[in-house]
Amino acid sequence: MQGKVVVITGASAGIGAALAEHVGSRGARTVLVARREAALRDVASRAGDALAIVADVTRRADVVRAFDTALAHFGRVDVWVNNAGRGISRQVSELTDSDLDEMMLVNVKSALYGMQAVLPHFRERGQGHIINVSSMLGRVPFAPIRSAYSAAKHALGSLTANLRMELAATHPGIHVSLVLPGVVQTDFGLNALHGGMDSRSFPGSQSAEEVAAVIASVIQHPRADVYTRPGAQQLVAGYFAAEDMGKAEREPPFVMPPHT
Repeated sequence: MQGKVVVITGASAGIGAALAEHVGSRGARTVLVARREAALRDVASRAGDALAIVADVTRRADVVRAFDTALAHFGRVDVWVNNAGRGISRQVSELTDSDLDEMMLVNVKSALYGMQAVLPHFRERGQGHIINVSSMLGRVPFAPIRSAYSAAKHALGSLTANLRMELAATHPGIHVSLVLPGVVQTDFGLNALHGGMDSRSFPGSQSAEEVAAVIASVIQHPRADVYTRPGAQQLVAGYFAAEDMGKAEREPPFVMPPHT
């Protein structure tokens, strides 16, 4: 980790802030990107050798500017973490065009902008690491109320895998990883489009620091597809292997038994 230049989007709070502090404390040089300047600079003050860049990653020009600024300041980028994202609280039957557009813009296009901004630099160097932060909801429909968020994270997972395959033959030194947390103790739920429950109130939720530690381990030991909770991979594999996925969706852990 020592000396690595790590760009983190969505770095003003939650997983992004925790990751910035975690890798910064271990010698990484961090580039922190988010919209909220005061919060971002507060995180930067605790993230070691850090550069704060106020930018809106839903704008391609802002993402390109963030990359250019990072390169001018540190001379290179080693790791790019697409962490910015937002949830939604609407069933499929209730979704509007603007709901779906917002979810795809924040959760998919922002990551695409980051991947495309840093890729020429990684190709030129023959090495680098892109990490896209997804969600368990990008694999399994645990929460129908998060419908369009789940769909966006499915799309992000597909883009991630396809980029990894695109680069495998020509640039094996460039790693592309997807990290899939479950429920995390952040403001994610409260900040969801159309409001939502506090994610910290859910039983079994992980701390942002736990998730950050997993992402840091992926930086040090690159893997393609990484779940942050023990047993999550087996749960996903079981769901997709089910003879009747509809039946599986009517049983725990998709539907929890009533409290007695």
